[in-house]
Amino acid sequence: MDPDTETAYAAYVEQSWPTLVRAAVFLGARPHEAEDLAQTTLVRCYTGWDRVSSAENRDAYVYRMLLNCLRDTRRSPWWKASQQYSDPQAVLDRPETHGAGVRPDASEAVAIADAVQRALGSLPKAARDVVVLRYFVQLTERQTAEALGIPPGTVKSRLSRALAHLASNDHLLDLSGGPK
Repeated sequence: MDPDTETAYAAYVEQSWPTLVRAAVFLGARPHEAEDLAQTTLVRCYTGWDRVSSAENRDAYVYRMLLNCLRDTRRSPWWKASQQYSDPQAVLDRPETHGAGVRPDASEAVAIADAVQRALGSLPKAARDVVVLRYFVQLTERQTAEALGIPPGTVKSRLSRALAHLASNDHLLDLSGGPK
């Protein structure tokens, strides 16, 4: 890679890293898995940077790569075996993200994150993919459709059904104090 291309790639990595990790978490990966998926996706971007940078819709292209990396990981025998012994709802609070020795009470933030994770987990995979890419990653409907390889109308219908399902989800209703 020439220096200008390398600089453009580095800038893209710096800009996209947080949203790739966040998207992977909302797609069902644990935090450490999400970082691995984002890193794998960005390595694939590096090896095919000419295709990525020249894509009509770079974000949709990269999020499709992320989804493919997630699917590849979930197909592996290692991942299937590791699920027998893991706690899928584990939440790790990293002390290095807080001030020197001061740890604020994060119970409310953990409760909200857990409720959102459980609510998203109750959606079918196709609906969860659409919700995460559209609302958490903030891709447009067209970009979401391109990332998933589906028509924009399918994105709209999946979003409609998913949002109706989430609106009545007990985990989220508990947070809002709404009726059960």
